[in-house]
Amino acid sequence: MQNENNIEKLKQFEKDFIEFNHHTNLISKNDEKVFFEKHVLDSLAIEHFFQKYNINSDKLNLLDIGTGGGLPALPIAICYPKIRLFAVDSIKKKINFIGSIKEKYQLENLSPICERIEKLPIELRSSFDVSTSRALAKLNILLEYAIPFLKVGGYFVAYKSKMAKEEIEESQSALKILNAEVVDIIEYSLNDEFERNLVVVKKIKECNKIYPRQNGLIKKSP
Repeated sequence: MQNENNIEKLKQFEKDFIEFNHHTNLISKNDEKVFFEKHVLDSLAIEHFFQKYNINSDKLNLLDIGTGGGLPALPIAICYPKIRLFAVDSIKKKINFIGSIKEKYQLENLSPICERIEKLPIELRSSFDVSTSRALAKLNILLEYAIPFLKVGGYFVAYKSKMAKEEIEESQSALKILNAEVVDIIEYSLNDEFERNLVVVKKIKECNKIYPRQNGLIKKSP
């Protein structure tokens, strides 16, 4: 939901992010030159999902997994102030940065959490309408992080490159075990240069409470 006021905030966020990145590595230095197009606008591509599935963002609980420096969480929180958004990452310096932006921009809808996803409180399981993840891991790993925290009927939206279909093929076992299915691949591009996909996964019924397993097991045996 981009209006003139939001664009101004996003441009200022770009400056704040790059300034912080000069002393604390959040993204590569090369990406600073294309930060707005490659990272901010890409984060806001979730609008394609909201529109296609007629999602009412005013009543949404969203979990951003492995948020890093707040991508996509911060652009979404700025442009969708009524979304209740939880941004999770295990690296304290990144969560501290998100906390500073939350305070500066008075993002009351945003809750930064410094924790591993599999160690989140049990009461958060099956409580989110939507979960997201961008540039964290392959889809078969992400599914185990995301699906247990969704309500039945909720959606996991994974930001992926043009290799999305290959990752989906590798994820068939995980989808079956976690009682989820890929319902859509939303294709888009950024300035006709970066080919991107939103892989939309729906939770069909509750999954076994043993998931997500400890991180070592997830990566060793996805």
